[in-house]
Amino acid sequence: MVVGNELTNDEVDRIFRALADATRRDIVTRVLRQEQSVSALAGHYAMSFAAVQKHVAVLERASLVTKQRRGREQVVHAEPGTLHRAARLLESYEELWHGRARRIDDLLAEEVPPGGRGAE
Repeated sequence: MVVGNELTNDEVDRIFRALADATRRDIVTRVLRQEQSVSALAGHYAMSFAAVQKHVAVLERASLVTKQRRGREQVVHAEPGTLHRAARLLESYEELWHGRARRIDDLLAEEVPPGGRGAE
């Protein structure tokens, strides 16, 4: 099934699972600002290089980042298009919610006949 005509349910699950972790969100934020090598990223966290590599791999599977080899380093790049598609999905949910809220407001605003509802 495709959600929002852009992402499959599996893609949505991978994206939001990846973003559910604070370290991975921080990695995405850092590489959105500027590409960084995995070793440079590892220097920001109190965890092993291998643990940071695993976080980057989760982000790669979710298409939130890509890696490119430059000599001995692997440079991590953000994939903002994936974030934009996820944001559009959340915006569509927000539009649905606002539509429901407007319908509730309309129902509550209906004029009540004198003597209340159902009075005869």
